[in-house]
Amino acid sequence: MFLKSEAISLKQLQYFEAVASLENFRRAADQLGISQPALTTQIAALEEKLGLQLFERSRSGTLLSPAGRELLPHARQVLLKLNTFIEAADMLGETHQITYRLGVPPTVGPYLLPNVLPGLHQRYQKLKLYVREDGPTAIQRDLLMGSYDFAILPLPVSSDDLVVEPLFTEPLKLVVSSENPLAGLPLVPPGKLRAERILTLQEHHHFHHQVKDICSRVGAELLSDYEGTSLDTLRQMVVMGMGSAFLPGLYVHSEMHKPEALWVTEVEGLPIRRQHALVWRAGAPNRIFFRELAASLKEMIEARLGKVVMV
Repeated sequence: MFLKSEAISLKQLQYFEAVASLENFRRAADQLGISQPALTTQIAALEEKLGLQLFERSRSGTLLSPAGRELLPHARQVLLKLNTFIEAADMLGETHQITYRLGVPPTVGPYLLPNVLPGLHQRYQKLKLYVREDGPTAIQRDLLMGSYDFAILPLPVSSDDLVVEPLFTEPLKLVVSSENPLAGLPLVPPGKLRAERILTLQEHHHFHHQVKDICSRVGAELLSDYEGTSLDTLRQMVVMGMGSAFLPGLYVHSEMHKPEALWVTEVEGLPIRRQHALVWRAGAPNRIFFRELAASLKEMIEARLGKVVMV
């Protein structure tokens, strides 16, 4: 068994993890930047060395075999340890020249990052960021597995294995059509939202559940049959009179400069907010730098967006 494990390469484990995650050899090969035949050859070599079949291949797709399911968490742990080793070596050199992988939800990233990335680049000229958008649940899962180095996530984040450093609190604005009877009101009494038709994003978004909770509190009707795929889609649906929506303050600030067909307001006596934090693994060797990075982000957010969010 020692000789068998000695012959296995880290690259083969990376290939195994990629195919397992994407459940498709072609997409995995594209992500890895190699040809599909080369990937297939490496997986076959890994299976031969292990004496196990890792995948079940069929016309409908590629699935992990029972043995593959058992081994995948161990492979991910090995790759996570490798990333930790590389990060630790970088910290010893105090260069910060490696590329950090940042996860951020699509309801935050496009409206926050343009305001802070130029300042971060100026302050940390050797810092490189690979930014990827995904839902908060998927980002937290992948952060724990080592696919991200740190992330910007909405709170709460529940894991003893993660460090959470709050960054800012963002208000949610009520956006209605200019033809809606609520248009023109600087503040909307909660009672006037009873039975109001509220649009939201699809259920896999964390934002969906927050809006659902708001609707329960004020007695509004959540339109689950007309869920938007993006904040832009929600805005267009409101313009067309399909319903009203709660939209993040950063989005309103960034994308709705002259909303002639819309009215932006708030609910009276009911501040609706969501809090965001910088999150990283508790055992990350870069944790001192990540805490410094969080302080820098808060400073830049205060300077650029202090009238939109609360730091």
